[in-house]
Amino acid sequence: MSKQKARQDFLDPVRGPVFSVRFVVALVLMVLGIAWIAYYYLVVRVDPTVVPAPEPGNPAFMADLGDWNYLIGFGALMLGLALSAHPSTPLGRGRGVVVGMLGCFLLGLLWICTFYVFSNNIDTIPVFNDLGQFNLVVGISFMAVGFTFATRWE
Repeated sequence: MSKQKARQDFLDPVRGPVFSVRFVVALVLMVLGIAWIAYYYLVVRVDPTVVPAPEPGNPAFMADLGDWNYLIGFGALMLGLALSAHPSTPLGRGRGVVVGMLGCFLLGLLWICTFYVFSNNIDTIPVFNDLGQFNLVVGISFMAVGFTFATRWE
């Protein structure tokens, strides 16, 4: 006869809660950061290759921010990832630390390698074309967030 599986409790005292307030805030920040970048790139941003240049999309404040929108979006994404490295979140304990750490390291490396491999024809890759040399900052930022996970590794 087989053993019964242990019931997954959302308030497990040993492993900690699955959905803590910090984890929900981290998820919201990550989703908002990605959504901010996608909305700016697809709706608000004026394509520099179109002549004559069309009017920027709405909201107007987002169009006025210009490339600062990428800082806001990537900043929210990185902050959300860094918040999720806390032990009260699933990514901050156990195997989640390794997954978060290696994921951020590999994503940063992939971002930088993609930038270098396609640097002669970067105009065809969305978001990369607007960032230019700041693609290196994005890749290094992913790696820096990976180090926040590495500090939690036991």
